[in-house]
Amino acid sequence: MSSNPVAETVASLMPAAKADLTELVAFKSVADFGQYPRVESEGAANWIADALRAEGFQDVALLDTPDGTQSVYGFLPGPEGARTVLLYAHYDVQPPLDEAAWTTPPFELTERDGRWYGRGTADCKGGLVMHLLALRALKANGGVPVSVKVIVEGSEEQGTGGLERYAEEHPDLLTADTIVIGDVGNFRLGLPTVTSTLRGMTLVRVRIDTLEGNLHSGQFGGAAPDALGALIRVLDSLRAKDGSTTVDGLTGDARWEGLRYDEEAFRQDAKVLDGVELIGSGSVADRIWARPAVTVLGIDCPPVVGATPSVQAGARALVSLRVPPGTDAVEATKLLQAHLEAHTPWGARVSTEQIGQGQPFRADTSSPAYTAMAEAMAVAYPGEEMQSAGQGGSIPLCNTLASLYPSAEILLIGLSEPEAQIHAVNESVSPDELERLSVTEALFLQKYAAS
Repeated sequence: MSSNPVAETVASLMPAAKADLTELVAFKSVADFGQYPRVESEGAANWIADALRAEGFQDVALLDTPDGTQSVYGFLPGPEGARTVLLYAHYDVQPPLDEAAWTTPPFELTERDGRWYGRGTADCKGGLVMHLLALRALKANGGVPVSVKVIVEGSEEQGTGGLERYAEEHPDLLTADTIVIGDVGNFRLGLPTVTSTLRGMTLVRVRIDTLEGNLHSGQFGGAAPDALGALIRVLDSLRAKDGSTTVDGLTGDARWEGLRYDEEAFRQDAKVLDGVELIGSGSVADRIWARPAVTVLGIDCPPVVGATPSVQAGARALVSLRVPPGTDAVEATKLLQAHLEAHTPWGARVSTEQIGQGQPFRADTSSPAYTAMAEAMAVAYPGEEMQSAGQGGSIPLCNTLASLYPSAEILLIGLSEPEAQIHAVNESVSPDELERLSVTEALFLQKYAAS
């Protein structure tokens, strides 16, 4: 990185950033209180509130959102007449899955091979540390030139919409000229990237019942309708032979115009096993950024160990559908539910329940804020130009903010590049990426204030 006072300051602050992230990662802040105690999330929220107060933020508050979780808010006033920038991150994390599969404990930040490992290091506790680093660097180099609002969500991973509903009920709270969402990542480590589109999502629980109770498979099997077999038929109907998503009435042939994603690079990023084919048709970018994608997240049925020779009376599954820009998530949910019901065989009883939903998002990349971000990235990443990519994941709050504040510019950056392996075991963050993106954000705020 070229010599720059902001860059030099951020470099000097990296040990403190590591200490902060170590403390944050230690909170098991999974916003599913059936899995992890609520006190873990509350502890993380209070840590963040204290950190904001230490940086001079005013009006710091723990917001009780309608889904039973807390988001953390703070306001740092800038010079009189300055623009307002909202910085977003979330402190809740995905469960660690199989803790035994982690090389090091998931809730202990561990440095290994030049990366920092731990659940939430990249997604998205590291995003909060990025914001703090940028602001600290600015304070050491002439001050923060804009007014800053920070909002740190407590249930983003659950898709339960608490902060979206809270923002709708308090529309003045998060109003800003520009919004920086720190919850995505560069297309490739070291390649500065803004995310210009996000797929939305919907979660639907489907249940199938066929019998009053389980039956002996020898005595009744062959004629008694098997609920688990019916569920398997239904779930199979959601994919074509090549693996493409097939939900009746849902278009799946859109094309991505922009940054290309090499198929071999994708195989390496996704760690696809040798000899296993990728699914779907079209380019990789088409499939993961521009088209719908269905995933069966879980099935309730007997485990193999301890299973008895029985015809199953009931079974259920949780189905996720990623919704591309240009498709309404509410309509996609209706189509998915109708598909599940229409493809249930044998007259089995079927019920569906929508339990989570978020709209897709498309940014205006021609705005002045994007120009300022491109200039900042050119300094933080010498020799590289800012790229614009899609993101297959969802950040439901984006569309809520776009609806509430239609004149606000929304930019998406972050630490979740492919090597971070977010949501998987051994999630990690590159400290070099954290440093460069913190410099980027600080320079962006300076350039945006002067534009």
